[in-house]
Amino acid sequence: MDSQHKNLSALVISAIGVVYGDIGTSPLYAIKESLAGPHPLAVIPENILGVLSLIFWAITILVSIKYVSVMMRADNHGEGGSLALLALVTEITKGRRLSWGIGVLGIFAAALFYGDSMITPAISVLSAVEGLQVVEPRLASYVLPITTVVLTALFWIQKRGTGAVGLLFGPITCVWFLAIAMCGLLAIAANPAVLMAINPWYGLHFFTAHPWESFLALGSIVLAVTGGEALYTDMGHFGKRPIRLAWFFFVLPALLCNYFGQGALLLSNPGSIENPFYLLVPEGLGLPMVFLATMATVIASQAVISGAFSVARQAILLGYLPRMLIKHTSGKEKGQIYVPFTNLTLYLGVMALVLGFQSSSNLASAYGVAVTGTMTIDTILVGFVMLYLWRWRWPIVALVAGGFLIVDLGFFSANIIKIPQGGWFPLAMGLLSFTVLTTWKRGRGLVFQEMAKHSLPLESFLQAISDRIPRVGGTGVFLTKDPEGIPAALLHNLKHNKVLHSRVVLVTVTTTDVPYVDEADQLVYHDIDKGFSRLEIRYGFMEEPDIPAAFARCKALGQELNLMETSFYLSRETVIPNVKPGMALWRERLFAFMTKNATSATDFFRIPTNRVVELGTQLEI
Repeated sequence: MDSQHKNLSALVISAIGVVYGDIGTSPLYAIKESLAGPHPLAVIPENILGVLSLIFWAITILVSIKYVSVMMRADNHGEGGSLALLALVTEITKGRRLSWGIGVLGIFAAALFYGDSMITPAISVLSAVEGLQVVEPRLASYVLPITTVVLTALFWIQKRGTGAVGLLFGPITCVWFLAIAMCGLLAIAANPAVLMAINPWYGLHFFTAHPWESFLALGSIVLAVTGGEALYTDMGHFGKRPIRLAWFFFVLPALLCNYFGQGALLLSNPGSIENPFYLLVPEGLGLPMVFLATMATVIASQAVISGAFSVARQAILLGYLPRMLIKHTSGKEKGQIYVPFTNLTLYLGVMALVLGFQSSSNLASAYGVAVTGTMTIDTILVGFVMLYLWRWRWPIVALVAGGFLIVDLGFFSANIIKIPQGGWFPLAMGLLSFTVLTTWKRGRGLVFQEMAKHSLPLESFLQAISDRIPRVGGTGVFLTKDPEGIPAALLHNLKHNKVLHSRVVLVTVTTTDVPYVDEADQLVYHDIDKGFSRLEIRYGFMEEPDIPAAFARCKALGQELNLMETSFYLSRETVIPNVKPGMALWRERLFAFMTKNATSATDFFRIPTNRVVELGTQLEI
């Protein structure tokens, strides 16, 4: 029992470090931007209590109820996140008219995540370092250089792995939450009247008294819940219980203490709106708080970057991105990966944001569009889960999902207004990512259609080959997506070399809609005829394809596949864009470019390079 408690405690602390870094650093800018952002409000008690009330109820409805209580029930075999939810909803709505639209929504949610992945490190680290100019105004000119150095170091260390650093994430973030809670409690004790904002009447009165101003304020109030979706995304890493315990008994109280503390400070001293977070810190502790805040925002950024790597891997395995180099940074933890291309694009995007917007206040205008878009899509998708998987009745689904959707759309609408001021950036990144994801998925479908035209059914091929064809020793392995036909590489090899191996294995690697496949169900092997056999290797979308490892497990099926006596024949397609029906010509050219630059199947499937023969094929799509 003691070991179980220790394990649970360790998971709770780890979850605090990884899951709550983003939402945990929101107090750095949420109150300030809500009252003094692009649409400033008078810093008077009525507005302060109204904004605080909206922040409190936004956190309660969107995080505590929606994500923690409802969304975390919609797990895909324990995994969460937009693509995991998409795979789940796609499975339960298969064959229905809405399946295509659902797929588009899920892909767009994943695409918006990349826009958010760029803004979170930029605004978090920049807002933390800006504390220097509060502590010592003469240091203002050093804010941008220090921010760029910190972010450059953060992205540079990704290739070295974050396992050792990750061990410190939980304790440091725990110290952060304790520190901001204590600062808030001191201010609340001095002005306890601020706690009246818990009453939803103050939020409602703020809306009725100032409908347009309060609507505009929603665009900044949403900053208090950004990162809430990480609870669902990281569910597979830590489990539901540790995440829920961490939220309700530690993170949520600490956040509310700080938000209400900033409100209490503003009630006593409206002039502190300049930077209420740092002015809340007791005198003499400003510099240590800047250092702690920087550490906390680096941790928050690390969690988002790691999440982007995971989403990239899922997208590759589900067929939405071309094969890319994925490096494992830990021999023990399979989830610790590094995707160089994703890391580089995120870094360039983050640097462009920091140098282009130059302050957290300016960046706040760009923040929120991607997050609220993702939250809205999550609500729509989980509505289908309620209806088709949980079998809830229509009125209950309409009440629960409809209620969440009204709140989500309110925040999303308020953020749409910020598009000219910077909200265009995450939308542009999202649209770019969406274009890439859908182009690759559609392009691969066209390639498979074209290859199927030139393929022969296996039975016809076996009947056609005669005993006069020479058979050489060893095993010839041919990778194919088509589980029925003969791969082009085999036909090319037979045409040019006029031989067949004494043993031919047709291997199909498939990615399922579940995160992990049981080892007992991963391999399906059956003999056919004339020395031919088929091997299907099944992986979940969270697993790493490894053909040599799969071959080693074939011994359990009574089959010996010795790599030293095996030759792998791979078909490498050269795509030629064509004006015939398929995709727009510019999308075909984009697909051809991605195909040309994709990581080879040899590297992706970890096949020994000295056992591989590649045969080229030209395809017009």
